[in-house]
Amino acid sequence: MKRTSKIYTVLVMLFLFAPIAILLLFSFNESKSLSVFSGFSLKWYQELFRDGDTLESVKNTLILACSASAIATVMGTAASVGINKLRNKYVRAGYDTVTNIPMTNPDIITGISLMLMFVFIGTRLGKSSSLSFWTLLISHVTFCLPYVILQVLPKLRQMDPSLPEAAKDLGCTPMQAFFKAVLPEIMPGIVTGMIMAFTMSLDDFVISYFTQGSGFQTLPIRIYGMTKKTVTPKMYALSTIIFFVILTLLLISNLTDEDSGKGSRRKAADDQRARKARRVLVPAAATVILGLMIVLIITGSGRTLTLNVYNWGEYISDGSEGSLDTIAEFEVWYEEAYGVPVKVNYDTYDSNETMYSKLSGGAVAYDVIIPSDYMISRMREEGLLMPLNYSNIPNFQYIGEEFRNLAYDPENLYTVPYTYGIVGIIYNANVVDEADIGDWDLMWNEKYSNNILSFNNSRDAFGTAMYKLGLDVNTTDRAAWDRAAQELLAQKPLLKGRVQDEIYNMMASGEAAVSAYYAGDYFTMADSQADTVDLQFYYPPRTNYFVDAMCIPTCCQNQELAEVFINFMLSREVAIANAEYIWYACPNDLVVADETYIEDMGEDAMEILYPELESFRDAYNTYAYRNLDPDTLGYINALWEEIKIG
Repeated sequence: MKRTSKIYTVLVMLFLFAPIAILLLFSFNESKSLSVFSGFSLKWYQELFRDGDTLESVKNTLILACSASAIATVMGTAASVGINKLRNKYVRAGYDTVTNIPMTNPDIITGISLMLMFVFIGTRLGKSSSLSFWTLLISHVTFCLPYVILQVLPKLRQMDPSLPEAAKDLGCTPMQAFFKAVLPEIMPGIVTGMIMAFTMSLDDFVISYFTQGSGFQTLPIRIYGMTKKTVTPKMYALSTIIFFVILTLLLISNLTDEDSGKGSRRKAADDQRARKARRVLVPAAATVILGLMIVLIITGSGRTLTLNVYNWGEYISDGSEGSLDTIAEFEVWYEEAYGVPVKVNYDTYDSNETMYSKLSGGAVAYDVIIPSDYMISRMREEGLLMPLNYSNIPNFQYIGEEFRNLAYDPENLYTVPYTYGIVGIIYNANVVDEADIGDWDLMWNEKYSNNILSFNNSRDAFGTAMYKLGLDVNTTDRAAWDRAAQELLAQKPLLKGRVQDEIYNMMASGEAAVSAYYAGDYFTMADSQADTVDLQFYYPPRTNYFVDAMCIPTCCQNQELAEVFINFMLSREVAIANAEYIWYACPNDLVVADETYIEDMGEDAMEILYPELESFRDAYNTYAYRNLDPDTLGYINALWEEIKIG
């Protein structure tokens, strides 16, 4: 039995720590590969410390974690003392239950409920933006509190209750008795609770996602934004550093607990050293927190203008791997041009619907957003967009005529096109026979059962079926949507899964062989594909054409600054850098006529991104998605739920 127990323990440890070991190993890999270790290198650690946005998010995360854990520790310790003094067991049980709710309640419920509360209060107070750093801090304190209470309360119950009374008998006031007699006894629990609160805050994504405001992005949210394409190895380097920091904190916590378990028979010298350690630890923690606060104040001082930008994840050149850092360049350029410093707060979203829900609900305020065409139509119709003053955007002259006055903005009052593209089919040529390609039928081919991926959103998924059947993707005829639903149900047994951003790793690694996706993203997958994978791409005869455009929402705080930013995005160097980085087609004539851009992209990429069309406008008007009426959208959503469940 002992041998079996040891084997079982080893297997459990391998299961728990093998992923971490792999992450640590490949943080030192020379290449991006996750399967081949090509040589030891510190390249990704150097990349990490050159990534200003990531370091900014690390700083924000540390400020938030330190602040939340410090506040939660003070409040949790006070609450523990109060609960411990309760004599009615039923009242005490009630408090224990309430304390456990934030831990047992699913994070998504806590996040949504807190967001709704903040929006409700902000709306009543007339705030243009309900969410901010302070709402994020309150949220983190809320879920950190129980962890502090659950660490401090047992120490209070283990303590000899006569200690504070003896201190008061010797002349101490109740406050002096607490600090001289009680606090030293419960200090291990306080330290452990603070460390647990710190780690929980450091790690949180779900609650932060729903309660963060513009301009304060934490590390988990930044990493989530990176999954639009793929997480770069510099994140492995950062994760390695964080792992060892947390490991150190846990060791401190365990050593502190070990000291507290020696009981009354500890030697006087040990007792004195433990007290000295505690006296050093608490001021040191306070100093770190204060220092981080000072850094926040200093880094925020001197900024007279702020611009809040909301964009898709990985949808702008950010300085990684030698690319142009668009945001940093704008800050430098604006100060040189206007003599006024500006700070750009750049946040990301994962879908049009996420962006819409935050802006329409009044949860956040942004100055520039970059939604897709059908969402622009919806926001325009609901009065959520501001008309642009094109005199502040002279570079609009470089936007091709084919991309102006399209259906989502027929009078060209609200938008400046940023990118455009076409949905096609990506396939692994080592698996898929050439005779099977050319149309949407490949997505329904039984030969590739359990090797096909489909969109995990209703509009795109229905679109693939309707293009296959030759139906109008903007029809209000419910019979047509029913036919498409039956087609999706017939496809369901053949699918490996419905995905969005997961497609990058699944196609690049060869885990799947067929999928519909956006043309620009094909190149990202092909760039990181495994040696056994040969990704190719084609356009079916009928498919989706889309445009993403820069807009200014009605919650904008500085319209002129927002328009200057949009104009900057249309300048030659910046527009080319963004087009090369995101691998999407560009509607800017300065880009498509640039010989260096054409050469850098390569002939194959140019043929895919800019296929020969008689008229992009005609193709767009025929096949692009439109904003549908609420009844039709409701019917589609109901069908979609039946498809996913049935």
